[in-house]
Amino acid sequence: MAAVTPTSLQVDPTNADQARAWNGDQGAYWAAHASAFESAASGYDDAFSAATAITAGERVLDVGCGAGGTTVAAARRAGPAGDALGVDLSAPLLEVARARARAEGIGNARFLQADAQVHPFPTAGFDVVISRTGAMFFGDPVAAFTNLARAVRPGGRMVLLAWQSLDRNEWLTAPVAALAAGREIPTPPPHAPGPFAFGDPDRVRDLLGSAGWADVRCTDVQAPLRYGGDVEEAHQLVSGLMSWLLADLDDERRRQALEDLRRSLQEHLGPGGVRYRSAAWLVTARRP
Repeated sequence: MAAVTPTSLQVDPTNADQARAWNGDQGAYWAAHASAFESAASGYDDAFSAATAITAGERVLDVGCGAGGTTVAAARRAGPAGDALGVDLSAPLLEVARARARAEGIGNARFLQADAQVHPFPTAGFDVVISRTGAMFFGDPVAAFTNLARAVRPGGRMVLLAWQSLDRNEWLTAPVAALAAGREIPTPPPHAPGPFAFGDPDRVRDLLGSAGWADVRCTDVQAPLRYGGDVEEAHQLVSGLMSWLLADLDDERRRQALEDLRRSLQEHLGPGGVRYRSAAWLVTARRP
């Protein structure tokens, strides 16, 4: 799968690193394991779907749509009179999304490779913006959510699912600790672009308010994050996902780190598979 560089689409400079990653090895890995990653957080699907409240005829913008599961679901709910546009930086994931929509016969789901922070969406062109763990990566979030506010009609709405702070998400802290091999792994600043950038609900409310959104609410939702049905499946997925932690280790320390990971996964194996604690914010807002 050919890599796509940031110069092949309009990307804000603050998002250039994200574009390189999601069109390089990271994007290729997620595309190859798209079903596993989508099902990992499926415990949040019902709460997210209920919050979006998509009805027939609505126009939906799905930001950071990834492999397209949320876009296809939104298009189904919008029906033939509505449509859903999924936007993502990652060409590999968008290939998966388009193939999925074709295979499922969802003709009103469309996909676009774009940086939602700067893309010129039609003004008031959508009734609702949604994003399932895809809206925390913007280099300039105020600019991004201002741009998205312009794209939504007055009275329209936005629904985001975003991870709470790192310390409340064992699905990452436990595997990283297992693969650390005695090293101290630095954590990014709490507000840096990344999975946990929306961990502070007060900051989320201030940020979205500054971007033109009103009635911002952050609701605590929790569900297990599932890495696979058994230890071997989970080990393959997680060791590939976090392979960067192994890159600088010698053979013996790498073997030990992988064994420590296997032990952690075994400790979290239950009737529902290998599952870790997780916590997210269900963020809702209205376009005045």
